[in-house]
Amino acid sequence: MGGMPDHGGGMHHGGGGTGPLEPVLTALVLLAVAGLYLLAVRRARRRNPDRGGNPWRSASFLTGLALLALALLPPLAPAAHTDFRGHMAQHMLIGMYAPLALVLAAPVTLLLRVLPAPRARRLTRVLHSPPARVLTHPAVALLLSTGTLAVLYFTPVYDTAMAHPAGHRLLHAHFLVSGCLFAHAVAGPDPAPARPGVRARLVYLGVAIAVHALVAQAMYGGFLIDIHAPIGQVRQGAEIMYYGGDIAELLLAGALVATWRPERRPRPAAAPPGRPAGVGAAAPR
Repeated sequence: MGGMPDHGGGMHHGGGGTGPLEPVLTALVLLAVAGLYLLAVRRARRRNPDRGGNPWRSASFLTGLALLALALLPPLAPAAHTDFRGHMAQHMLIGMYAPLALVLAAPVTLLLRVLPAPRARRLTRVLHSPPARVLTHPAVALLLSTGTLAVLYFTPVYDTAMAHPAGHRLLHAHFLVSGCLFAHAVAGPDPAPARPGVRARLVYLGVAIAVHALVAQAMYGGFLIDIHAPIGQVRQGAEIMYYGGDIAELLLAGALVATWRPERRPRPAAAPPGRPAGVGAAAPR
């Protein structure tokens, strides 16, 4: 079994706390992002009133920011430093729920519509470049978002990150970026050149569900887990991961179905009048 000693209290990572100004700065950054997004929507509507904005996408983006605020601001953020259950709730919000809402807003499509044409073409080239294709492939996104859970919770990485403010912020950034990559690769409405078909994406999503379940069960049973927190907190945190992850992945599956567009097959050319279909013209003599 891994180390999961019951200290009778929280994790007590004093170095992982936040300063008094950090919640204020976080709130200001989130408000600034919301303002920039709404300005971009307004500019897109001015350029093309028919395609400039989608109220559902705007609501989705703002919902994603609200979920990030819930995770990064009091009361949850301070609790996440001393209580593993708070950490896991924060992990679910930052790494699964907020990314899905942000990705469904199609921010890249909006950005391409508001940028000047030369910059939009440069951004398109970057999005179609080999590194971008690799990062946005579901296999790579799955490895970054779900595959790293074993490294985080089965090694001392988690306790090390929680003991240092910079490590904790880096962990949040990893959850958010990898979660957005996976949501985009599976069900994002933005264009993705390396995105495979629906069946393949469902397979990757099924693998993510299985890995989340296995990690949560190992965490609940204390197998190979290297988390220095009370056993009760770890088990309840495992339950949050198990059930919260299932709900998030069901929502992602629903988004995949909702954003799926069947490929249009070219219709066979109509035969000329008076000639049966499939019969070719007579060869000239």
